[in-house]
Amino acid sequence: MSQTITLYVDGACRGNPGLGGWGAYIITEQAEHKLHGGEAQTTNNRMELTAAIEGILFCPTDAKLIIWTDSNYVKQGITEWIHGWKKKNWKDVKNPDLWQKLDATCQGREIEWNWIKGHAGHAGNEMADQLANLGADQVQKTLNSPSNAAPTLDAPQQDKKKAESDWLLDDPFGFDLIEDELEMENTTPDSNLESNDQKHSIIEDDESTQAATGDTVNNGPETETNSENVTSNENIVDATSTMHPHIVVTPATMQLHGPRQLILDTETTGFYYQDGDRIIEVGALEMINRKLTGSSIHIYIQPEKLVGESENIHGISDEFLKDKPKFAEIADVLYQYLKGAEIIAHNATFDMNFLDMEFSRAGLGNLSEVCTVTDSLLMAKSKHPGQKNSLDALVRRYEIPARDRTFHGALLDAEILADVYLAMTGGQVAFDMDTLSASEEQQRQSDRLSIDIDLAVILPSDDELAAHENWVKQFEEKHGKPCFFAK
Repeated sequence: MSQTITLYVDGACRGNPGLGGWGAYIITEQAEHKLHGGEAQTTNNRMELTAAIEGILFCPTDAKLIIWTDSNYVKQGITEWIHGWKKKNWKDVKNPDLWQKLDATCQGREIEWNWIKGHAGHAGNEMADQLANLGADQVQKTLNSPSNAAPTLDAPQQDKKKAESDWLLDDPFGFDLIEDELEMENTTPDSNLESNDQKHSIIEDDESTQAATGDTVNNGPETETNSENVTSNENIVDATSTMHPHIVVTPATMQLHGPRQLILDTETTGFYYQDGDRIIEVGALEMINRKLTGSSIHIYIQPEKLVGESENIHGISDEFLKDKPKFAEIADVLYQYLKGAEIIAHNATFDMNFLDMEFSRAGLGNLSEVCTVTDSLLMAKSKHPGQKNSLDALVRRYEIPARDRTFHGALLDAEILADVYLAMTGGQVAFDMDTLSASEEQQRQSDRLSIDIDLAVILPSDDELAAHENWVKQFEEKHGKPCFFAK
């Protein structure tokens, strides 16, 4: 192999189907290359596939390629599902033209496929996302130009997709259904694409839309609590309703009551806040009663100075940060999200010193005065004296699934720390009976009641048995192997 090349590929779609773009960020041993493009009417999955195809075609055929994508659809499709699709001659496979092109493009190449969690603070993935949105922006400009006339009213309507006759026979493991689910998960809504730096989950119902736009969501009567550091989700949503477009606040998907814990991490330009080093990234996950609520905050920040050699640690460049907000612009929103909670951080003194300095500079005072702080590093040293207690070491010790940490990222490290903290303090599944509401406890008691009744047994008829045997026979003839639930 002449060289090893790393590719980050991503797609974006404004509506699904709708206007879309693709991006490929390619890092060779000599230089970096940024490719992008788009289509006026496409889907998110098609853009994800196109990004991979274009990125691979750009590279020499004798190079080893290491590809990172945040689409499970692409990664699992090319490494696992494609073998079954070929056996059934691509029958009922969505996007067969692009899958066949990707398959042909990969032939004769050495390629390592990897999945990376989107928006976890990885600079390569974020750059690919920016390129994908840039591709969509350029298509939008072309569509908005005066030379593009509106379509005529008598344009032929697109043919409707024919109904599948027997989805179980044609797709026994539900791969096509998985494609549909992943396509919905990877969809980017119009309202969240004002910024080219972040992609958000699709918002499908009125209640979620209210939460995302800052309107109060009423999820039922409030539960009384004696904890002083419980912050209402409504207050957080109100505080972020007019926030900066580069601030990503994800609303909670679970409405829990109890003290808020925030698993937090920061990335900085250096180690010494006293010498002028600044915060460039903040990520935090909300946890209540040892359960992650789904709520999080993630912000990139313009530090007003060069990142210097710290880029080797976090991979965040000056170019990437040049259009990001300064800390003073996001201080109010971040302060409202964090205040009153218990902050859990690894080497918390480091993070809190920087946050206190930044908030004081913004005129809000020290964050440590309105939060309690738990240092998971001190907990680990007490629990495992004389051993390595870095985050990576704890991940190995507690056998937590590894994630790519080529570069550190605030939200990625917060996710890892959440797993470590729960494992270090007793495991996520431990029950605390005091936290159960009366209704939950009553439900648990009722679930234990045994009901002594004779259940009716309905046997299949002769016609039904014959139909089943015929179906199994068809399956074996079509796929060349026995049906997994045959008698």
